[in-house]
Amino acid sequence: MSSPVIPLNSQNLVFVEQLFSSYLIDRDSVSPEWREYFDTVKNGDSRLTSGWSPESPFPARSMFNPPGARTPTLGHEAPASRLDEASRQERLDQLIRNYRVRGHILASIDPLGSTRSSPAELDPAFYNFQESDFDRDVSTSWVGGPATRTLRGIINWLKQTYCRSIGVQFMHIDSLQVRHWLAQRMEESGNRIKLARDEQIRILQRLSDAVVFEEFLAKKFVGAKSFSLEGAESLIPLLDMAIEKAGNEGVREIVIGMAHRGRLNVLANIMKKSPRTIFREFDDADPELYIGRGDVKYHLGHSANWETSRGNSVHLSLCFNPSHLEFVNTVALGRMRSKMDRYRDFKRERGATILIHGDAAFAGEGIVQETLNLSELAGYRTGGTIHIIVNNQVGFTTTPKEGRSTTYATDVAKMLQIPIFHVNGEDPEAVAQVVTLALDFRKKFKRDVVIDMYCYRRRGHNEGDEPAFTQPVMYKEIRKHATVYEGYLERLLNLRGITRDEAQRIEKERRERLENELSEARRDDFIRCVDHWGGVWGGYQGGPAEEADNPVTGVKREKLTELLNQVTRLPEDFKPHPKAKRLLESRQAMARGEEPLDWGGAEIMALASLLDEERPLRMSGQDVRRGTFSHRHAVLYDNDTGKSFITLKNIIDERGYVNIHNSPLSEAGVLGFEYGYSLDCPEGLTIWEAQFGDFVNAAQVIIDQFIASAEDKWNRLSSLVMLLPHGFEGQGPEHSSARIERFLNLAAEDNIQVCQPTTPAQMFHLLRRQVLRRWKKPLVVMTPKSLLRHKECVSTLEDCAEGRFQEILPDQLDLKTEEVKQILLCTGKVYYELIQRREELGIRHSMIVRVEQLYPFPTLQLEKLLADFPAEIPVNWVQEEPSNMGAWGFLRIRFGEKFLGKFPFERISRPASASPATGSSATHKMEQDKLLTTAFELE
Repeated sequence: MSSPVIPLNSQNLVFVEQLFSSYLIDRDSVSPEWREYFDTVKNGDSRLTSGWSPESPFPARSMFNPPGARTPTLGHEAPASRLDEASRQERLDQLIRNYRVRGHILASIDPLGSTRSSPAELDPAFYNFQESDFDRDVSTSWVGGPATRTLRGIINWLKQTYCRSIGVQFMHIDSLQVRHWLAQRMEESGNRIKLARDEQIRILQRLSDAVVFEEFLAKKFVGAKSFSLEGAESLIPLLDMAIEKAGNEGVREIVIGMAHRGRLNVLANIMKKSPRTIFREFDDADPELYIGRGDVKYHLGHSANWETSRGNSVHLSLCFNPSHLEFVNTVALGRMRSKMDRYRDFKRERGATILIHGDAAFAGEGIVQETLNLSELAGYRTGGTIHIIVNNQVGFTTTPKEGRSTTYATDVAKMLQIPIFHVNGEDPEAVAQVVTLALDFRKKFKRDVVIDMYCYRRRGHNEGDEPAFTQPVMYKEIRKHATVYEGYLERLLNLRGITRDEAQRIEKERRERLENELSEARRDDFIRCVDHWGGVWGGYQGGPAEEADNPVTGVKREKLTELLNQVTRLPEDFKPHPKAKRLLESRQAMARGEEPLDWGGAEIMALASLLDEERPLRMSGQDVRRGTFSHRHAVLYDNDTGKSFITLKNIIDERGYVNIHNSPLSEAGVLGFEYGYSLDCPEGLTIWEAQFGDFVNAAQVIIDQFIASAEDKWNRLSSLVMLLPHGFEGQGPEHSSARIERFLNLAAEDNIQVCQPTTPAQMFHLLRRQVLRRWKKPLVVMTPKSLLRHKECVSTLEDCAEGRFQEILPDQLDLKTEEVKQILLCTGKVYYELIQRREELGIRHSMIVRVEQLYPFPTLQLEKLLADFPAEIPVNWVQEEPSNMGAWGFLRIRFGEKFLGKFPFERISRPASASPATGSSATHKMEQDKLLTTAFELE
């Protein structure tokens, strides 16, 4: 039989039913193909019996059967009745679906009572339902709740589920399984949790903790900035419930990232930071401890151990965070990934990240999109993040209409296949339902989940701000609004779940505790708790460079040969790209000593040597597997199948040791992630590489607020490595400069290391030094581009087998002191151009010294090298960068007109420029020629 059957769905079901009705009335009224098909379906019987046959390929999903209705049997009235029932069912299906899609618009999620117009598609009249339809019974087992109920009943149930204190967006999720799971969980319960009395009392206690703490601060420290949580106190029971539930279900590590609003309350009531310490910080009683360092109290982090009601232990880490709000997001995720890798939690089950956002920031800051984009990428996955938006409904003084182009602050999260729960923060039990459902979703699907808790900000942006200047109507409503604690207490009193005496006792206990803590904070013999490095950082150190260790980083030559051979070995059936194959063959020749060691060979050998010593490696960035300039090829791809192979796994194949990931096209987000990863991995090598060093400025917030200043502000160490390709080669202003000057402007108090190695062996020793030394500081490396294949930029295996990283490299010419008429200091690629020009000129009066480490600056080594030279010899700093860029400004400020207080000191560079480099290759060559000519001119 030639079947006319088409796939049945909501678009064509009615059409097929109409055809079938016509067939029942007049068999010859349909085409022969459909006639033959319907004959087969009905076994040749054209009589309409009660209901659809179970075997029918297009059964109605539920039937209207009003009490006493006549069951149709034969005759021409039956098809019309049947079609009417099918049409009615179709309209009901659409109504139900639209409640799932659009019900959130009618939800009472705003504590201040604002409402929105009801969408037409949520009105039964939109579907031509009449009053007579509302009391008809309908089979609704597939909707959730009772198996049958009236149309009126099902609409009420949908309103209960989707239009009370919780509004849900989940129908954008592609997976039918996920949508069905969510709908079933919500509709079966009416989206309402049943809490036992002790659970309700716990919520009330946590609300009391939050309210009393804020009231106490406002009373005792009048006018002081605290960025109060008032108006959003439900955050405290929300976090309490989330930690309890996660801890009781196997989570052992939770990392929290948040901005400053409510941080003090979270520190005191969730993180268990001693209130006396917080009060001491308010009094600012120890100024001598923070000269030039430290941070305001509402930026500080903390860690603590939490014991759940069932006796399970959870370690909590609240990340330190500057006022840049959302930039902590990927830092927190990186920390969690690092913890998971450390404990071999590759199923991503024993840790969880909670990110607490502001509504304006979540919608407005691009780093949020970068954070969300990382969530499902293999190199950055952490098993799902719990996003909590403390929705103030205002950003400082900016209304939502001024601050976003979307309906909700959370609409950016719809880029993911995750649910978004909007919940009224003044309904703590609705918050409890959302927390429970959100954590169950995360556990089952290992995806992010968003809780958008609507609340308000009782005070201004800070305690000294007058919010009524810009939101007078909102703040008239807020001033007459009772606290969430008072509202929930009234509910429990009405339910007789608690007495007023019990509630007053709870409040009194909390106030008395805070009074005692304040008394202790103001004692003359108060002992400040010093935050020493501990945990995984035990045995490591920061501080001044004078205390830095400088371990021997050489590796025996035989071992180097073995390692190079290991990282060139492929499976027998693996067919690499021909050019990649030649690169492996070249590295094999390097291992035999038949070819000099190039940059890529030295780098891969350094990584292999560290893995051989069981030091974990994590490297990420745009195109790092191959390398932007095709020098690395740490990951190879079969030319026939595309299957990948990581040659470094020949060194150690245990999971978690070799992590090399191409990143998304993101700088700030990924650099923040890798910085966070380094905070929990001091023993390993954590690397972020920029595609071109120029693009690092897209991550400037992470550099300024975290990498450069964390030790000074928060007493936190990091050993992150940043590889930034740098060098002027005529590729234009966006492919020349990693902005050395910016890092050197940030350099102070030995906070970072800035290096520009010029040989493969130097790079080998530098990477090994970063891991092996106990002195831990972030390392910024200006890596080469053209030098990756420069015939003079090579080393030998012996260079890597001996010694350590050299902070300066003397001239390779054996020059006598009396021959030297000028001393040229330089760093990076320009060195090779200088020695080539000197050779072309055939002169010996210029000594060229390479400064391989720009910060901490190697003053002592240079003093020793130049000690025998007379004071009248000029020292010139030669740089490719314009005079207002590069290292010159840093050096001029440091040494003035006399280098080392002895030698006349001048620069040789391009003139000052608003842009790093010319876009013309020919102009570049002309400028470079002039630079080199000037370098060797003697006045």
